[in-house]
Amino acid sequence: MISKIDLKNHIQILIKPYANYYCCYNRFWNKTIKLILLIMIKKAITFIFSFLIFTTSIMAEKLQKATFGGGCFWCTEAVYKELKGIVDVKPGYSGGHTKNPTYKEVCTGNTGHAEVIQITFDAEKINFNDILEVFFMTHDPTTLNRQGNDVGTQYRSVIFYHSEEQKEIAEKVIKVLENEKAFDSPIVTEIAPFNYFYVAEDYHLNYFARNKNQPYCQFIILPKLKKFKKAFHDKLK
Repeated sequence: MISKIDLKNHIQILIKPYANYYCCYNRFWNKTIKLILLIMIKKAITFIFSFLIFTTSIMAEKLQKATFGGGCFWCTEAVYKELKGIVDVKPGYSGGHTKNPTYKEVCTGNTGHAEVIQITFDAEKINFNDILEVFFMTHDPTTLNRQGNDVGTQYRSVIFYHSEEQKEIAEKVIKVLENEKAFDSPIVTEIAPFNYFYVAEDYHLNYFARNKNQPYCQFIILPKLKKFKKAFHDKLK
């Protein structure tokens, strides 16, 4: 008669090879699953990075920049903020030799900088031609270093092109305007390559919207803005 202890030992002897096989099988599959997961994670990361690079390049082509000066940047900022396709507008200084200039320094005329705005625009909604059309129709491009009572090189009419394409478009637009005699006097707008842009001090940002009751806003910016909205009503946000 077989005792319980002997029976237990016999059973352990019988199942031991299978138990060892089961343990090896488990270890094999655990390693395999981990390897598969690592491969899948690696592929997922590669795909995500590729997708981000692709979408970033698409966005870079879609969103472009333009930098130009047409007198006081309080006026030009107010105008372009209303235009459809404009993503961002920042007033600042460009075209000079002084690094990180202040407003007071630029106003002396000694820095070489012009008061400008730099806009980011959606090229699928508005093109550079349209932007220049607004530019030339909302300031006087025939007065050298002057816009109304604002006098000095910092108030010069200037286009800082970001690409050869922008340069060619600007030159063609000016040529068309001159051929059509759109202005009584010759256009003196400077066309120069973009170099640096320094954002203006915080109190200049969104100036008209925050200071509508100021005399300059009431008597200079507001009439210009009303005229602009009337002429370009179909291109407003």
